[in-house]
Amino acid sequence: MYRIGIDLGGTNIAAGLVTEDGTLVKKISVPTNSNENAKAITEKMAKVALELIAACGIEESDVSSIGIGFPGAVDAEKGICVLTPNLPFENTDVRSIFRNLTKIPVRLNNDANCAALGEVIAGAAKKSGIAIAVTLGTGVGGGIVINGEIFCGFNFAGGELGHMVTHKNGRKCNCGRKGCFETYASATALINDTKEAAKANPDSAIWDICGGDIDKINGKTVFDAMQAGDAAAKNVFENYIDELALGIINYINIFQPEVIILGGGIANQKENLLKPLREKVFKESYGAEFLPRTRIECAVLGNDAGIIGAAML
Repeated sequence: MYRIGIDLGGTNIAAGLVTEDGTLVKKISVPTNSNENAKAITEKMAKVALELIAACGIEESDVSSIGIGFPGAVDAEKGICVLTPNLPFENTDVRSIFRNLTKIPVRLNNDANCAALGEVIAGAAKKSGIAIAVTLGTGVGGGIVINGEIFCGFNFAGGELGHMVTHKNGRKCNCGRKGCFETYASATALINDTKEAAKANPDSAIWDICGGDIDKINGKTVFDAMQAGDAAAKNVFENYIDELALGIINYINIFQPEVIILGGGIANQKENLLKPLREKVFKESYGAEFLPRTRIECAVLGNDAGIIGAAML
């Protein structure tokens, strides 16, 4: 038997055929067209799943389930997408819409949760009992997986890893609070801090790397500037590691997970990011001197994590 995982994004709908052990066999994608209504987008997801089945030369009866990762809040028990900030879903009965097009059972969850599950099933956290995946992107997202099950909280809103306050009365967060972890540890935060350092240091190598255009600074810029021996970039990076470690230490102290997985573009720096982060985390996390240490690794599945995790819901 196979499963199908669907990763719904604002730009594309990606669907993949996955084996029972989490191996991705084939994937296809189509534009989401976010201007359409929720029913039309849901019907498109169902049709993509059926097209994938046909393309793989199998029957609907060969597929045990379809899982969907949504960029928003879902009621996993009822099969309803409660709300998606950047797509037109609001209390949409996704399961019922699918039922009109296929008899394959459908399951839903948040897309970050699905990506975390994917890494546990087939990625960097494979066979881990307790794993936390942290995505460093526009904000800080992620998911918590305990003994193969996504931790969602009683209201399916658990695991909002970026919205733990680490600085009282700190930076304003899009959630409405001040001092949230993601305002200091996201890729956005690193980019903004790099821009501020460039403005304050007109002779910094940051300017050479971005070609004199501050809007071209990205999450990689500070790493490139550090390699060039730039002191301003080094200061930005060290402050960023301090902020990132602060949240990671809190996760470890609460959950004592076997592994924490970092994803997002910044994680592409691999050991350039992980080595100083581990040193800071292991120095300050509770019990690190006498308890087994949590592994800190980079995600390995990339965009496939959400598809595999959704399939395995």
